[in-house]
Amino acid sequence: MNVKTPMVITFVVYIVGMLLIGFFAYRSTKSFNEYILGGRSIGSLVTALSAGASDMSGWLLMGLPGAVYISGISESWIAIGLIIGAWLNWKIVASRLRLQTEYHNNALTLPDFFTNRFEDDSKILRIISAFIILFFFTIYCASGIVAGARLFESTFNISYEYALMAGAVTTIIYTLFGGFLAISWTDTVQASLMIFALMMTSVVLIIASGGLSNAISIIEAKNISNIDMIRNLKFVEIISLLGWGLGYFGQPHILTRFMAAKSHQSISIARRISMTWMILCLLSAISVGFFGIAYFAKNPEQSSIVINNSERIFVELAHILFNPWISGVLLSAILASIMSTLSCQLLVCSSALTEDLYKNFFRKNANQRELIWVGRFMVLLISMISIFLAMNPNNRILSLVSYAWAGFGASFGPVIVFSICWRRMNRNGALAGMIVGAITVLLWKKYGLGNLYEIIPGFLFASIAIIIFSFIGKKPSKEVVKRFDSAVVKLKTK
Repeated sequence: MNVKTPMVITFVVYIVGMLLIGFFAYRSTKSFNEYILGGRSIGSLVTALSAGASDMSGWLLMGLPGAVYISGISESWIAIGLIIGAWLNWKIVASRLRLQTEYHNNALTLPDFFTNRFEDDSKILRIISAFIILFFFTIYCASGIVAGARLFESTFNISYEYALMAGAVTTIIYTLFGGFLAISWTDTVQASLMIFALMMTSVVLIIASGGLSNAISIIEAKNISNIDMIRNLKFVEIISLLGWGLGYFGQPHILTRFMAAKSHQSISIARRISMTWMILCLLSAISVGFFGIAYFAKNPEQSSIVINNSERIFVELAHILFNPWISGVLLSAILASIMSTLSCQLLVCSSALTEDLYKNFFRKNANQRELIWVGRFMVLLISMISIFLAMNPNNRILSLVSYAWAGFGASFGPVIVFSICWRRMNRNGALAGMIVGAITVLLWKKYGLGNLYEIIPGFLFASIAIIIFSFIGKKPSKEVVKRFDSAVVKLKTK
């Protein structure tokens, strides 16, 4: 049997399983609400794992281990920032957003929530936020497609162009038809596969490197700075890595998981599950990159591919350390991480185009069936644009993700936090926050205004703009304050 055959079989079984889930979700999807938000019926376990899986894309199994392999343990500052940010997001935002979106006319999307929360009859908030979603998510989706292409390219030795299409088609199909239910159900399976693959690989890698103490000795001998958390990092660089945590407050594909939860009471259980999953996954991903240094130092003849592209370290270790059947399962975990994030990003883009633009500006009386099919067409449209952007084989996953992550974190993060915590905030403040956050990220990135990660000045300036312009504008109406306060009272009930 050809060594590739077991991996092909494993991939096919996995992909067929995801498509079957998409089919069953398709049969269960009767309304547009169910297509884009699952009818707000998602339980704690699925909420927790789908939020985690949609967050941790191919970056978790490719970008992060690759960065640690190149730069050592100092790259784990990103993981520390993400853990802090994710916990604060669950603690501060999740329950409040779930209730505020419900009490503000059962908002189905973030642009919908902004419009209702601030009584924006001009709909300018809806338009601006929808275009921010489309701009940054198209880049984000491209990063997922690049990761999928890298996986198929290295696993099956096919050209980047063919790998690109193979990696994208399956995700597009089950998102196209199954909608939010398909994404949530598949995310639960994918999250389980991801944590299994990372933990198993890290344990076997340590054993193959001669044990924990021996591996650390090899890593020290290769370069002592590999075990240095500071590693000549300047204060601004550490702050930049920790600043990744700010991004959680503004990521639409994560925030929609909170909005879709069955109730605000289910959030606390989901938080514990999700944070446990996240911490174990990040520790394991760091271990793969860190102990990969020791393994390839011991086996330099096997290191050429990883030296040329460090983001392929997990892929190569899966090939080297395991038999083809197990390797196929582990590599399916990369596909799982890619598909889970890409699918929900496509759906959020689709909902922005369908609910926030098509329905509100072109077809106000569109029925549910029409909206579902328009949503499916929009998934296809965004997919094609993202595939086009991903055509460049020199794209790097982490750089694409960091740009989109900063864009959402600065544009939406402060607006979300203030809108659910501060009753005095008004439309002018929300609009100023979005625009200032987005422009700061774009200019900071384009002109390289400093080594500081652009999300930090973007988040700060957007927050200042929200406060200033909210006080300049008139106070929210009594009806808005009443809805806000009703959600706050509900939050205190058990």
